[in-house]
Amino acid sequence: MKKTSVFVITAFLLIGTAVFSAMTGSIKVTAWELAQGLWDGVDERVEIIKDLRFPRILVSMLSGAALAVAGALLQAVIKNPLAEPGIIGISAGAGFVSITVVTVFPMLYFWSPLFSVIGGAFACYLVYSLSWRVRLNPLRLLLVGIAVNAVFTGLGQLYNYRGSYAVTSVNQAISSIFTMKTWEDVYILALFGGAGLALALLLGVWCNMLAFEDETARNLGLKVVQARLAISAVAVLLASVATAIGGLIMFAGLLVPHVGRMLVGTNYKLLLPFSALGGALLILLADTIGRTVLAPTEIPASIIMTVIGGPFLIMMLRRNDKLGA
Repeated sequence: MKKTSVFVITAFLLIGTAVFSAMTGSIKVTAWELAQGLWDGVDERVEIIKDLRFPRILVSMLSGAALAVAGALLQAVIKNPLAEPGIIGISAGAGFVSITVVTVFPMLYFWSPLFSVIGGAFACYLVYSLSWRVRLNPLRLLLVGIAVNAVFTGLGQLYNYRGSYAVTSVNQAISSIFTMKTWEDVYILALFGGAGLALALLLGVWCNMLAFEDETARNLGLKVVQARLAISAVAVLLASVATAIGGLIMFAGLLVPHVGRMLVGTNYKLLLPFSALGGALLILLADTIGRTVLAPTEIPASIIMTVIGGPFLIMMLRRNDKLGA
């Protein structure tokens, strides 16, 4: 009953935050005006909100859900609660490749998630291969991931010294300002991200089995190597698509699964859907705070997440006694 209540409360908070976000901004409407305008379609203010603010809300929600679920999947594969696509460089690699291709070939914008997946997969390969000796060491993987993240972030920053289109692209990718997101962005993210989320929910059983020792998992019928590759591929897909459309946001995949384990337990059949809900709520809340607290100036959601996530990571590092094992 407690776990059901957690899901219900989180869903209501998400809906409430979405409604508040739609009502608040340079154009303000009441809840009744918003509902009436959506119903009859004659209120010009609501039409503007529908064209400009709704895509922003949906992109932030879908990005948050994808990043949080990607973090949970990576933690299952690596057996490390510190694994997160932003920390270990997957998001930075995805963002860099996406920026590069779209800057050189703007007509391929619709396929930017595909190029992001390629970049994220390459970054993931670098982190795994450079971290692996006899086995994956959590500390080594974290340090290598930070280094890979720094390299790709630095390469992305080089675009600030080139043409204006490149500057716009890289700023969107590294700052996560959801301004001017369109319904096309929503469709792209819903198509690729929705497929990734559906696949992730199907992999919950494998994630649970990977919690055992590898030999035990094999005795239970799991092909461990294939399972790790499949789960990692879905995690890369989710993180890369979110980065391509929503920008580079760190710590969502760290905070939400950790809170989820405290609220709904370690069963991935529950943890993954909670991570999707919680991630959507967290990033939507960060974006809403960022565009309202100092209006008309906007604070990127990525900055708010860094301010929250940095101390949280330090706390987890101090509490994780097995980090140096």
